[in-house]
Amino acid sequence: MNVISSAALKRFAALHADAADELSRWNRTARNVVWRDLHDVRQHFPDADQYKSILIFNIRHNYYRLIVKVDYRAKLLMVKEFLTHKEYTRGGWKKWAH
Repeated sequence: MNVISSAALKRFAALHADAADELSRWNRTARNVVWRDLHDVRQHFPDADQYKSILIFNIRHNYYRLIVKVDYRAKLLMVKEFLTHKEYTRGGWKKWAH
């Protein structure tokens, strides 16, 4: 998959050092696979969820959520937000969904 933007992931990791290793691992995995649907995603990230065109990844055992817009046909992942669980529950991330 083509991940846009790894720079955003690095910024998130710099701000949240406790999640840096897991974000790096997510990036490496995502860049080296091709996902056709949520079933494929869950082969690598069993607790991932999907809301319309958005994939939601639990980071640090649900403490953070990585919000990624997906286009399976284009093999494209667009990193949108990295939220604490509290921020995630507010639902503002849904603006990215189509």
